[in-house]
Amino acid sequence: MLNGLWLFFFLGGLAAGLIQWLWLGDADVFSRMVAGLFDMAKLSVNVMILLFGTLTLWLGLLRIAELAGLVQTLGRWLSPLFARLMPEVPRGHPALGLITMNFAANGLGLDNAATPVGLRAMRELQTLNPDPKSATNAQILFLVLNTSALTILPVTIFMYRLQQGASDPALVFLPILLATGASTLAGLLVVSWVQRIRLHDPVVLLWLGATALVLASIMALAASVTAATLAHVSSLSGNLALLGIIALFLVVGAWRKVPVYEAFIEGAKEGFHIARDLLPYLVAMLCAIGMLRTSGALDFMLEGVRALVVMVNGDTRFVDALPTAFMKPLSGSAARAMMIETMQFHGVDSFAGLLAATFQGSTETTFYVLAVYFGAVGIQRARHAVGCALVADLAGITAAILACYAFFG
Repeated sequence: MLNGLWLFFFLGGLAAGLIQWLWLGDADVFSRMVAGLFDMAKLSVNVMILLFGTLTLWLGLLRIAELAGLVQTLGRWLSPLFARLMPEVPRGHPALGLITMNFAANGLGLDNAATPVGLRAMRELQTLNPDPKSATNAQILFLVLNTSALTILPVTIFMYRLQQGASDPALVFLPILLATGASTLAGLLVVSWVQRIRLHDPVVLLWLGATALVLASIMALAASVTAATLAHVSSLSGNLALLGIIALFLVVGAWRKVPVYEAFIEGAKEGFHIARDLLPYLVAMLCAIGMLRTSGALDFMLEGVRALVVMVNGDTRFVDALPTAFMKPLSGSAARAMMIETMQFHGVDSFAGLLAATFQGSTETTFYVLAVYFGAVGIQRARHAVGCALVADLAGITAAILACYAFFG
């Protein structure tokens, strides 16, 4: 799957470039494509520099948590649920606690913590993999739920809106929550269908019902406070959660006689090696994405959508925000740039500006996550991971459009 996808990105970019030159007379497209390749190669290295620091820090802290027994305890608590969703993972396996910590970090908008924890979880799942080059069912489910990125506190989106002059930065809170919830639910349903997971099991239904109740409570609370209060609480709770996790690891580790400094160094060394091995995968995927973007292929897709909407006499306001949606699965930095550009051109509180912000918070960067998580363990055959992740992306994008028309239309 990854071989065909990677080749499609390059060949699709080249085809779009030829169309730009032969039919539209844009001879400069090739220079932009070449520049895009080098820019993406440079971006890969910049991303690696950031990953070196974050992976080293968080895997060092995770090593303390493992030696203190925190990860194993969390895994035992969640064994009844994951025994249904990931039957090939033994009860109490360390991967289960790490997966939960990753989901919690994503939900709180703690990206710097979520990625290292997720990579550690993927490596633990890899220890159970009978075919190291091919993704297991458990790895695929974890990756798809990770790319759908259920985000309860999208603090960074509020920050970008504030920077662009929004009078109510948290105005998109509920639309984002609805969109990311739809994305996560769609990802779970499509993977369960492919892998024949029994979601009607009483334990699974209990967890899903409890999660839905929590989300509904958060939405009700958000609707009852001012936007300024919501933004403040979101930022404060995220930072306190991050520092609280670090304090918990260190205090429990010291209480259980773990040599915390030596354990941190041991885990940090592992983080360094993981980050180093990721570079080839990042360069391969980001350069292919750069070709697709600079060739104008995404612009062709955008105009095609606009033409179809006009044909059915539909409202085309949402099309102005679609560049963010198109870029989100491909490149997080490009999607962020598209969102900011949309806010600046159309207005931060315009329909397009609000929808672009909702797109940005509705899903994760699918192909980046796929390259990083599978690249960290050397997986080359993604099986149904890409298709299921894109279904989740489509659900999140569709839900974002519907939610914004409902709230702001």
